[in-house]
Amino acid sequence: MATEKYTIPAQTRIGHVHLKVADLDRALAFYRDLLGFELMMMYGPDAAFISAGGYHHHIGLNTWYSKGGTPPPPRSTGLFHTAILYPTRKDLAAILKRIRDAGYRLDGASDHGVSEALYLSDPDGNGVELYWDRPKEEWPLDEEGKVTMYTQPLDLQDLLGELEK
Repeated sequence: MATEKYTIPAQTRIGHVHLKVADLDRALAFYRDLLGFELMMMYGPDAAFISAGGYHHHIGLNTWYSKGGTPPPPRSTGLFHTAILYPTRKDLAAILKRIRDAGYRLDGASDHGVSEALYLSDPDGNGVELYWDRPKEEWPLDEEGKVTMYTQPLDLQDLLGELEK
């Protein structure tokens, strides 16, 4: 284990997430057909790579070790959620409308001060957060200038109002 202090470079980003799924077609119906990701390629019959904007892949989906499997039990370790960052509040409103129009259930919706987020589960029980970040100059800060996040209910009607602007 390293003992010297190290800070990861500020430009570092999470490149992609790779999810084990029970049914690839069902997962594609959620991520591609509902959320709108583009299918970049199939990797044989058991894996798919999807993205936003033509990137090689933001999400990998595979059934290599999970075909026909069940979600992990509650109160167990594993992925809490995958967070998908939308560029604008209006884009978040558009996906909320799409989810509602499809009759897909939200698990929650929160205002965190720094961001607004929608929470749902994919067909395999993986948590998915859809969110947008407020501009950094609007983030709540404490007396020392440190970010102070919170969790308050998100006003979904106000969010949907973005679509009328």
